[in-house]
Amino acid sequence: MSELPPFSPTVALLTVGRVWDAAFAEGLKPLGLTTRRYGLLGHIRGTPGISFSELARRSRITVQSAHTAVAAFVESGLVDDGTAHAGAASTLRVTAEGESLLARAAEVVARLDAEFAAQHPELTEALRVHMLRVMSATD
Repeated sequence: MSELPPFSPTVALLTVGRVWDAAFAEGLKPLGLTTRRYGLLGHIRGTPGISFSELARRSRITVQSAHTAVAAFVESGLVDDGTAHAGAASTLRVTAEGESLLARAAEVVARLDAEFAAQHPELTEALRVHMLRVMSATD
């Protein structure tokens, strides 16, 4: 019988993250969203008028990919770009339809949060404390 490798919090967190990322992706699928699209739409809602460069930076994608994603959002009625012409600064904003989609996605997040907290109450509290510490360090 082989020995268990030493405990790695990094590997454990990555494993837990993958499991819940898959559950999140599965929950978003009926809404026509992926984790990345959800994040992009959330960034646009959270920062109306966000530039494509900033959207790309926050989402860790290329500017070209941000343009492609936003074009798909505009085509599906989720985002409006009031100045969609070359050389003009964008005025991206989420439409009412986009807000409705994000509200339905928030229901998925709330359900997963409740499941996670029920299954892992100590980890939930540790994550809450960690996030509060991180957020207060950036203020």
